Amino acid sequence: MKDFLRKLELPEFIKDSRLTASIVIILVLSLVGSIIAMIMSPLFGLAMVLIFILSVAFAIYGTYILAGKATNFAVNLSYRIKRSEQEAMIKMPLGILLYDSDHQIQWVNPYLQLYLKDTDLVGHTIEAVDPDLNKLLNEAIEAKTSENHIVNWDGHRFEMVVQDDLGVIYLLDITRYAKIEDKYEAERLAIGQVFIDNYDELSETMHDQELTSMSSYVQNTLSNYAKKFKAYLKRIDEDHFLLLVHMQDLAEMEKDKFSVLDKVRQETSRNNTPLTLSVGIAFGSDSLSEIANQAQSNLDLALGRGGDQVVLRQPGKDARFYGGKSNPMEKRTRVRARMVSQAISELFKDADRVFVVGHQRPDMDSVGSGIGVVKLARLHGVKANFVLDTNKTNYDVGRLVIRMQQKNQDKDIFISPEEALAEVTDKSMLVMVDHSKYSITYSQPLYDRLKNRIIVIDHHRRGEEFPENPMLTYVEPYASSACELVTEMIEYQQPAQGKRVLTDLEATAMLAGIVVDSKEFSLRTGTRTFDAASYLRSIGADSAVVSSLLKEDIDSFLERTHLVATLKMVKPHIAVLCGPDDKIIDPIITAQAADTALDLENVGASFAITRRTPDTIGISARSMGKINVQIIMEKLGGGGHLSNAATQIKGVTIEEARAKLLQAIDEYEKENE
Repeated sequence: MKDFLRKLELPEFIKDSRLTASIVIILVLSLVGSIIAMIMSPLFGLAMVLIFILSVAFAIYGTYILAGKATNFAVNLSYRIKRSEQEAMIKMPLGILLYDSDHQIQWVNPYLQLYLKDTDLVGHTIEAVDPDLNKLLNEAIEAKTSENHIVNWDGHRFEMVVQDDLGVIYLLDITRYAKIEDKYEAERLAIGQVFIDNYDELSETMHDQELTSMSSYVQNTLSNYAKKFKAYLKRIDEDHFLLLVHMQDLAEMEKDKFSVLDKVRQETSRNNTPLTLSVGIAFGSDSLSEIANQAQSNLDLALGRGGDQVVLRQPGKDARFYGGKSNPMEKRTRVRARMVSQAISELFKDADRVFVVGHQRPDMDSVGSGIGVVKLARLHGVKANFVLDTNKTNYDVGRLVIRMQQKNQDKDIFISPEEALAEVTDKSMLVMVDHSKYSITYSQPLYDRLKNRIIVIDHHRRGEEFPENPMLTYVEPYASSACELVTEMIEYQQPAQGKRVLTDLEATAMLAGIVVDSKEFSLRTGTRTFDAASYLRSIGADSAVVSSLLKEDIDSFLERTHLVATLKMVKPHIAVLCGPDDKIIDPIITAQAADTALDLENVGASFAITRRTPDTIGISARSMGKINVQIIMEKLGGGGHLSNAATQIKGVTIEEARAKLLQAIDEYEKENE
């Protein structure tokens, strides 16, 4: 019986103990029934025995048949699976290549062979058969990952997987789907806001006919430019346009570097009606509302940086800048200065305390403008102080502090950062003067405490690092200094009869700030700069005291002279000064050395490189205006003005910083060829 069952080669489900027990129970019950039937009636019992024998025979026969069919089914299924695997390996649209440790091809499936275009591949190295495929293989091996990655090979796009431990390459052709994805990305929508910077100022001085002609010129020029790049342009009002463009066409505009900016500026200048454009373009979000809001923010950034430029940025990414080649033009109206003066006065009335901060290592412009804001707040009965550690100042600011402390009326203007933090409340207000960047503010803890109650007064071009929700922003890149802006605001105040806003020494400090930042009225100086200086002189500023405050000490003079002596002309009209790598030099001296180099013949731009801290290199950049040093410094993570900019680089030597600078200068020149 055992041999018989063994020959049956019963499948596993027949050998299951639970099924066997059920069959045995049924047979036993049948046997018991037959015996009982024999006792009751021999004839009926004989019939039951026959039925029992037939049941046993049928069960055995049925099991044999079932076992055979189950075996045939399993064999057939196994064959079909193996055959389908072989067919898939050979015919499915997935390239497979096996290679050995020497990168010699051992086997290639027919699908991949179609791309290799060679019938004799086995035994040849991958590099000999296809160098590009070998390069992709080496890159995948160096990446040390078996994850899928997209590669371009033989004019197609593939999803590639390399299992180097098994010596196998898998290549799935996804060209069709990649084209669909590329088409989707190319046809995504970008939204732009175009603004005519000085339309209002020019329109005030024009006749109706001239204004109509100028307006038509701008409309036609922008429309032709939009048509050239298949964009949609809609005029919203006299100085504002809406731009809709696909990403593929926006990329072409970027390659063109938005030449329409230069075209409009140059052609209108020849007609004595100089116009400039500011453009903010956003993209990259699935929400059109978010893109539109970002476009407006980008336009605000372009205007804050002085106009005449394009700002491209998608939400959460870094901005790209184009244009900005011209100096910001001075406004022809004081309306905004008066409005800001009134607005800031109202804001001060709602604060219980005003803290004013400058940038790190504050200079005379930072301190002078800060003093002006403090006195402006006090004029409205609000307690205000300028945050400064008076024991750690530059030589010129130190002289001013000593003079002010000797004057009874000025001795309480300054407060240390620690005291300010101890006295700040939720109703306090922070005013940032001469800067707008968190990274360089004088007291970052105070900024963090009052980040939702901030006012910004600055004359530098606005950068990406800007307070998120300032209560008031007064950023005017055309101004020579922050002191000039604050002076104009003070002019519009109405003090009580016989009451002065500034003392003679405070007015002198603000005049010194203008003198320092305008380089004695030689750079970034407009008519309003002289108006501000004239006003300060009229209320008691002393130019002799200004000269005394700004006198350079002998050690600083010698250090600056040694730095200037390292001057090298790296390109026509571009000079680079490098300090020693093992010596820390004051940033003020670095800036003064760059200014001094600019006074030399044939120097149109100068860059002074010195070590500021053990792990930080500082670069001060100056220009006569033809070379935009702001753009060059932005390439290195800094910023500033077209003619006055700077940056800091961590973790490099002086020579490495110089190499980075030269690379940035080369990039700038290529962009402006």
